[in-house]
Amino acid sequence: MPRYLTEQDIADFRNELCKVATERFARFGYEGVTMRQLAEALGCSPKTPYRYFKDKADILATVRAQAFARFAEALERAGKAPPGERGRRTIEAYLDFALKNPHAYRIMFDIDAPIDDSHPELAGAADRAAAHITRGAEQMVEAGLIDVDPQLFGWANWAALHGIVMLHQAGMLAHGPDYRALSAFHAMLMKKGASPAPAAGRKRARKKA
Repeated sequence: MPRYLTEQDIADFRNELCKVATERFARFGYEGVTMRQLAEALGCSPKTPYRYFKDKADILATVRAQAFARFAEALERAGKAPPGERGRRTIEAYLDFALKNPHAYRIMFDIDAPIDDSHPELAGAADRAAAHITRGAEQMVEAGLIDVDPQLFGWANWAALHGIVMLHQAGMLAHGPDYRALSAFHAMLMKKGASPAPAAGRKRARKKA
């Protein structure tokens, strides 16, 4: 007689499957992973994963949603710092998450699969992370720390941080600057370029206009 599975049994198996799937998707891509391979890695029959997930796309959406949720939580914790510290702490939180969770980071941004309403949990988690990027810039504008379009500022910072992470993970910074130094230098340039003009400078600009 088969053993009755408790809710904890089900949760444990799903978690283990998600852990294995995250690593496999990150290493081999979506097309390079099969349900049979996941089952073999878990030591179960090929049909077992289907009892817990609809299909491979469902597993991918689930692990990406989990990754984005953890990513958003890390950014949100950093965002609780005082206005003058939020930018630096958000950058630190971003890099810390990406480099301590390389497989999760890769399936978030390096998998060619849509993020749409077909998987609401994934779309919600991704939107939550993206919203924090611009929300931080909006808070800096409100605090008078920068005077630029907050959406452009936030997304430009995101693009640069992602590029730094990719260069670091690819080993391209081995003979270049440390990723921390590079991110700090970029942040300094961004903040300097976006800082409000001094009052005297604004008056001269208005006179010239």
